Amino acid sequence: MWRRVASLSPLVSSAKSRLLNQMQVAYGINAWQVFTTQVLNPAEGGVSDGRRNPFVTFVLGGPGSGKGTQCTRIVETFGFTHLSAGDLLRNEISSNTENGSMILDTIKEGKIVPSEVTVKLIKKAVEVTENDRFLIDGFPRTEENRIAYERVMGTEPDIVLFFDCPEEEMIKRVLNRNQGRVDDNIDTVKERLKVFSELNLPVIKHYSKKGKLYKIDGTGSEDEIYERVHPVFAALR
Repeated sequence: MWRRVASLSPLVSSAKSRLLNQMQVAYGINAWQVFTTQVLNPAEGGVSDGRRNPFVTFVLGGPGSGKGTQCTRIVETFGFTHLSAGDLLRNEISSNTENGSMILDTIKEGKIVPSEVTVKLIKKAVEVTENDRFLIDGFPRTEENRIAYERVMGTEPDIVLFFDCPEEEMIKRVLNRNQGRVDDNIDTVKERLKVFSELNLPVIKHYSKKGKLYKIDGTGSEDEIYERVHPVFAALR
């Protein structure tokens, strides 16, 4: 079905709010720690609600690579549902459920949220959504994440988008985006990029070997980048 395209090289209590802010920092320097941990007992079965087999796209790229902006364009044009692993965790904490409390306590104790906890939140979001096309943004971040996803979901992603962008450009974008993130300073951005290279690139290489990777040149304007993304999803129509 897919044709490879050339050169596609809430509120909560103040205490919880503080912890959520800490978690936001964690998604910078320590995001990889939040998501990387030992895998729990393998879950049986995968996403199977009797309705459809969802089409899943992993969207990967370093901080400032532009993947979030491009996800918005893909959603608007092609009707995908955008799932962010970080948002799912924060929403679960804010929901005051038993599972949310467990996640909150784990973070509060300085421990690592198990990979399968995050994957199960993704699985739940997929199952309760009527759509059958999903963008999973910023996950998996590590090989452990990838293995947990494939065990819990019982399947692999259909394709993987990787936004490839020079480090200097990503640093410039992050420092200029002015979104109020406490980890948007040059030292933490450089550290995030270092960790990204160490932990996320093996995931990218894995899917490249399997022929699932679409490498997108992340340089240029938003429109220029989208011109490179559009053919990938236009092939679905």
